[in-house]
Amino acid sequence: MLDIKSIPAFNDNYIWLIENSDQHCAVVDPGDAAPVIRYLEQHNLTVDAILITHHHNDHIGGVPELVRQFPHIDVVGPANEPVPTLTHAVEAGEQIELFGEVFLVLGLEGHTKGHIGYVGDGKLFCGDVLFSAGCGRVFEGTMSQMHTSLNKLVTLAEETKVYCAHEYTASNVAFALAVEPDNPILQKYRDEVNRLRAQNKPTVPTTIGKEKHINPFLRTDQPSVIRSVANRTSNTDSLAIFTALREWKNEF
Repeated sequence: MLDIKSIPAFNDNYIWLIENSDQHCAVVDPGDAAPVIRYLEQHNLTVDAILITHHHNDHIGGVPELVRQFPHIDVVGPANEPVPTLTHAVEAGEQIELFGEVFLVLGLEGHTKGHIGYVGDGKLFCGDVLFSAGCGRVFEGTMSQMHTSLNKLVTLAEETKVYCAHEYTASNVAFALAVEPDNPILQKYRDEVNRLRAQNKPTVPTTIGKEKHINPFLRTDQPSVIRSVANRTSNTDSLAIFTALREWKNEF
């Protein structure tokens, strides 16, 4: 099993560090090189690879400096996104091997046009697509693409750990409670999130199983969620409910 550590960056980003048992590691979406280099030095680690999910600067800004410092590093990322210094462009359906574990590349379009994720070893690195109790904004893609991407993630094993790229959980939970104020699992989760954040501890990783119970964007078939957007859409199909939720969240 690979060991995952979080390296905080900027206000609310997480750069994920994937470590094997022999002091080698990979980093996911390093928007800033400085905290990564500091962590590597403090823990005497050798970085072999960078995994990129999409091209936004808070996910790739540190890549050029890491490549400069570690010229033999393998930079893996989406073939259909403008990511500099890629050494290994990948597309949905391909597999990569990382420290003896196989990761499948998932196409997760919507937040950006070519957004991808990586799933393997019971872990999902999903960038800005799925967050705990929320989902990413639809910037370059379509509502339909984002909805399809989330539906892909729902089919993963419930125990899959979800390593998303931002600490957005508290604000997402506030919105989720506006959607489903009577959801007892969500109420309990709010208390847990408040306790963790009061101690300045991360609320992620979450799991696919947990998100199915508390994340409104994964619950578009639930009567309670459908009722909550009845004033925003008369259509009850899953995409219409998702679209109404995402537009509501945009202004929440």
